[in-house]
Amino acid sequence: MTILKGNPVRGRLNAVVLRGLDNYGGRLLGPRKRELFADLPPTVVEIGPGTGANLRFYKPGTRLVAIEPNPYMHGPLMAEARRRDIDVELRAEGAERMDFPDGSVDAVVSTLVLCSVPDPVAAIREIGRILRPGGRLVFVEHVRAGDHAGYAAVQRLVARPWRWLFEGCDVGRDTETMLRACGFELEVERYRMSSVLLPINPQIAGVARR
Repeated sequence: MTILKGNPVRGRLNAVVLRGLDNYGGRLLGPRKRELFADLPPTVVEIGPGTGANLRFYKPGTRLVAIEPNPYMHGPLMAEARRRDIDVELRAEGAERMDFPDGSVDAVVSTLVLCSVPDPVAAIREIGRILRPGGRLVFVEHVRAGDHAGYAAVQRLVARPWRWLFEGCDVGRDTETMLRACGFELEVERYRMSSVLLPINPQIAGVARR
């Protein structure tokens, strides 16, 4: 759940929380990320990399253009990049408007980020703009639940405090529908993560292509 802008209190808090959950999240999502990231190109754009949870899954020497507007994430992100031998170009801008020419990017990565972007449709369209024909968006995102196992009720119950605490994270977004509506073709897996973070256990993972 990467933040679009850094509230002086919650921005710092969320940077600490993400670092604290790094190993736990790596165990839960590691197998899917390793599979999805296995054949990424040498240069990758990642929106909302936060404190660097994905860097362990990139090949050493990867050039990463990191779109991360929360300044409280920058220090931990760059420290992790040095530790993992990842060459990071850090850009403090939002995903809705990125400074790339049309059709100039081979691959974009988004993991647990589109939940927090204030205008996710604009961000998805912007990703579509910068991707070359045949380029891909690799994603892992938590999404709106169906009624199975009461997840939908849990999401409704926590929606407002969750959004406040995590600076805009919306546990009820239908990200798959938005991706399809913006013209992407999806290879998607729908699953429920087994974690203590019940509101974000309903998830999708896969590849979206233009």
